[in-house]
Amino acid sequence: MDEKRRSKRLDVSLNLDISSLFRQDNIRVDHIDAPIEVINISKDGIGFKSKSILPVEYYFNAKLQLGDKDSTLYSVVKIIRQEPEEDGNFKYGAEFVGMPSVLNYIFDEFEERSLQD
Repeated sequence: MDEKRRSKRLDVSLNLDISSLFRQDNIRVDHIDAPIEVINISKDGIGFKSKSILPVEYYFNAKLQLGDKDSTLYSVVKIIRQEPEEDGNFKYGAEFVGMPSVLNYIFDEFEERSLQD
């Protein structure tokens, strides 16, 4: 199968906690406390799993550390896809919103380190 994504996905193992979700029309959902496991990442977004049901088209703030402390990304992430899995978890696709291209070097360095391991 040909890869049709704009950016190469890299396997990663990161954990995040989502405490609140929001939409552009000022609708907020607080006290989510949804732990998520990031399973892959690219310059454009992340793939993750969670036991929680999270609404599509909602946003959350993310802090992603891809190596040392200088490789920490702060970004708004928009949930764009949700798929139930057989084990009761849900698999999500999400895109970075407003990620400045100047930070692409973090992904380039992370990919290079991943290839060396």
